Amino acid sequence: MTASAADRRPVLDEALQGISHIATLPETTLKIIELVEDPSSTAQDLHQVVSFDPALSTRILKVVNSAFYGLPGQIGSINRAIVLLGLNAVKNIAIAASLAKLFRGGELCPQFNAKDLWRHSVAAAVASKMIADNLRLGLPDEAFLAGLLHDIGIVVEMQFDRQKLIDVINSLNIDAEGVPQEDMLAAEERIFGATHQEFGQALCEKWKFPQAFRFVTGRHHDPLSLGEEHRTLASVVYVADRLCAELSIGFRLDIRSTDIDPAVTEDLGLTAAMIDDVRAGLPAKIEEAEAMLG
Repeated sequence: MTASAADRRPVLDEALQGISHIATLPETTLKIIELVEDPSSTAQDLHQVVSFDPALSTRILKVVNSAFYGLPGQIGSINRAIVLLGLNAVKNIAIAASLAKLFRGGELCPQFNAKDLWRHSVAAAVASKMIADNLRLGLPDEAFLAGLLHDIGIVVEMQFDRQKLIDVINSLNIDAEGVPQEDMLAAEERIFGATHQEFGQALCEKWKFPQAFRFVTGRHHDPLSLGEEHRTLASVVYVADRLCAELSIGFRLDIRSTDIDPAVTEDLGLTAAMIDDVRAGLPAKIEEAEAMLG
């Protein structure tokens, strides 16, 4: 740990201790994550956990029957839904349901509403999945969850010290189109002593999420700062983040320019045609995802 990182640790620890109500995932979600991470687990094992949570069971059936997944016919059995979706997708639904509850808090100030942040997160999740599919990375569920999680550090800031987050937003010199003229990361550094990337990474560590998600939350603004073996998901989310900002979908105060660094797309092997394909299909897919997660 560098001296700089060591200086930030007390700030991050204080924030997580101050928001203990969100720093712990619900018990059912934790059990599901544990099960799915165990290679010996079966769909039946997962069914036994899910069946004790009626709200989650209802959500899984809603998801499996949604336009987003495009599966044929109406599925009324949780066991069948788990088999069709796969264990990873069910895990992500459980996490998404837990996350959705955190993005509440209404309007903090005229330029920031928690609902806009949730809408942006859903849009980034959809865009990340579409990019991963275009690249044939073979990890659509991980990409979706990575996009959903990437700005969770802003939720930490909002829950920890609302006034400081308002001060950050007020310092951004936002123009009539809603575009910040100042850098949000620099403002967070000055006002909080750490950025939403660092708060997000700290929360993912607290939740014991896989390392890939810690890299996404902690480096989605500068994915090429990660080692080659660790940056794929963070780079996917970096591109998704900018596409959503370009379309003005929800929150975008942490992005001044929607230009995509060609070094990132080259590193991913993402072509201009692939980006155009995602851009064209994104609004309809976001609508489907919002109906699914709403």
